[in-house]
Amino acid sequence: MYKIGVIGDKQSVLGFKAVGLNVFDCSSKEEARSTLKSIVEDYAIIYITENFYNEIKDTVYEYNEKRLPAIIPIPSMKGTTGVGLQNIKKAVEKAVGADILFNND
Repeated sequence: MYKIGVIGDKQSVLGFKAVGLNVFDCSSKEEARSTLKSIVEDYAIIYITENFYNEIKDTVYEYNEKRLPAIIPIPSMKGTTGVGLQNIKKAVEKAVGADILFNND
């Protein structure tokens, strides 16, 4: 059975534990990268705070073309960097062939 995990700094991910998700508290990008690599086989969805997502993009991209896991950036306690929204925009552009979400023309 697949699980849902959350990778990030302690402050940002602790609340997810209360709703039953598996939480991986990381204090460095190396620890986040190592954690991601060790859990990808057992998790269908992995949320990762945007700060770590940006720092380990190369590792995240290794799994982008695979069906599982879905690796989704989420804001940290410090706020959003916009990377999650940018990923949605890129996915829509790829699927539709045009920017239909943020086109202000």
